[in-house]
Amino acid sequence: MNIAIIGATGHSGQKILAEAIERGHIVTAIVRDETKLAQDVKVIEKDLFDLTTADIEPFDVVISTFNAPAGKEEMHVSANQHLISIFEDAPQVRLVVVGGAGSLFTDERKTRRLSDMKDFPNAYLPTAINMGKSLADYKQSSATWTYISPAAMFDLEGERTGHYTLGGEVFHTNAQGESYISYADYAIALMDEVENGKHVGERISVVN
Repeated sequence: MNIAIIGATGHSGQKILAEAIERGHIVTAIVRDETKLAQDVKVIEKDLFDLTTADIEPFDVVISTFNAPAGKEEMHVSANQHLISIFEDAPQVRLVVVGGAGSLFTDERKTRRLSDMKDFPNAYLPTAINMGKSLADYKQSSATWTYISPAAMFDLEGERTGHYTLGGEVFHTNAQGESYISYADYAIALMDEVENGKHVGERISVVN
């Protein structure tokens, strides 16, 4: 497949880029500074907010790993609104979004989110709230999207086991009662969805 990765030099972007290359896909990195790329891949050197529909039309799938900097969490909303605007004009291109866990529901009736819990860390609350708003925007859009939430514990240094369990909008744990996923296994789950396209127009979640 012809795949582009927005933010390919970030933590999740690097893992997803490596997984996509390993699987033999044609990969383009969309980055602000191509000198930070370790891999020899095609590059579009652009800020996310400068991307146009023409930029993304050549691809089968575009993966967004955008993560707003601390203190500017509202950029989760504006960045994804920009992506929605250009992908609505290219419905043949799938957008797969690296999301967050804070917007997952804690009950089957979907009345309360993780971020609503009293013990939710204050440091992550602005990110969770704004990521939740961006997900709501996707659900109202005509873009062709999939939103993938990691587990509550998202481990950069965790091992690549090749094992994971998919869930939906409701927070779930593994057999040990843990909400955990390594970045490497998250990349596997995401690339499986990229290749299979089983959850278009849906938010899914993943744990080890």
